[in-house]
Amino acid sequence: QVQLQESGGGSVQAGMSLRLSCAASAYTSHNFCAAWFRQAPGKEREGVATLYASSTSSYANYRDSVQGRFTISQDKFKNTLYLQMNDLKAEDTAMYFCASGCRRPGTWSEDSFPYWGQGTQVTVSS
Repeated sequence: QVQLQESGGGSVQAGMSLRLSCAASAYTSHNFCAAWFRQAPGKEREGVATLYASSTSSYANYRDSVQGRFTISQDKFKNTLYLQMNDLKAEDTAMYFCASGCRRPGTWSEDSFPYWGQGTQVTVSS
């Protein structure tokens, strides 16, 4: 069983940056497949960014509203997934979750991720 633990959330003003981390007890596949999701109060959970990496290539995908502001990355030696969030906006306020265990690039369906963290809160004030 893979365990995920997010950290790095907090309260910031609009325009500032945060970096979220997701430490995994292990990544079970030789190919790395993980994502960040978020859920704002009263709204459904939504995908923010996905990352798929093999030994020869990597693929990152972003929802339109964060494209150019957020960057998903991994440190495979530390079994850690990151989300660098720049130029934060009030609408980015949400609980952020990392998820792993998907099998294909560009996966957004929550059902494709068997492993989930507990979440870290990001609050952006305008």
